[in-house]
Amino acid sequence: MQDSNTNSGQGLRTADGADPSVLVFGRQVYAVLAKDLLLEVRTKDALTAMLVFSLLALVTFNFALDLRPEVMSAVGPGVLWVALVFGSTLGLARTFAAERDHGTLEGLLMAPLDRSALYLAKLLANLIIISAAATVSVPAFAVLFDVAVDIPAVLGTLLLGAVGVAAVGTLFSAMASHTRAREVMLPILLFPILVPILIGVVQATGLALGSPTARDMPWLSLLVAFDGIYVAVGALVFDFVLQE
Repeated sequence: MQDSNTNSGQGLRTADGADPSVLVFGRQVYAVLAKDLLLEVRTKDALTAMLVFSLLALVTFNFALDLRPEVMSAVGPGVLWVALVFGSTLGLARTFAAERDHGTLEGLLMAPLDRSALYLAKLLANLIIISAAATVSVPAFAVLFDVAVDIPAVLGTLLLGAVGVAAVGTLFSAMASHTRAREVMLPILLFPILVPILIGVVQATGLALGSPTARDMPWLSLLVAFDGIYVAVGALVFDFVLQE
């Protein structure tokens, strides 16, 4: 009788055949993600900061550079991604702001919550907010710089770039949250690690815009590889980063 119970416990599955541990992990991710998105919908702190900075950067570049239309396809991708990345930094700095301001980070860490689930939930929340900011910034870029943007062609590049920025930004935001100079430390930690992602997205965006200077390489495949590495490493070391 005992052997029968043991065997049945080892093969435990839900009615639809799913692994209970996977369901628990999914529920944890959903709970943290829903909490962060609900808070962002109410306050709009991160999204507003991203949008305002990105749009101001685009307007500033438009008046400062005064580029000719024939060179915009070559210079435009760099201008766009500089605005997006710098704007995203302001939103990424808010990743653990609510927990830090209300003193609930310790309680969150003491909860029976998988650290990888916490990292993935924070990453997804940042990804959604960055994607929302990019959805507004790209049409503004096309209008300000008079560039014909093929949205379907650029969409994949934007998504892959946003995943990389969110993966690295979430990890370093947790690391910077333990320091006093959080707003200063995050860009210092973030930008050097983002260099491979920035090179890839700028080149891929240039190809999508028909830039004659963009190198014809499998940039999207390289972005997928870097995104996978960043997400995997972030999930593995997130627990150590949270420890003071």
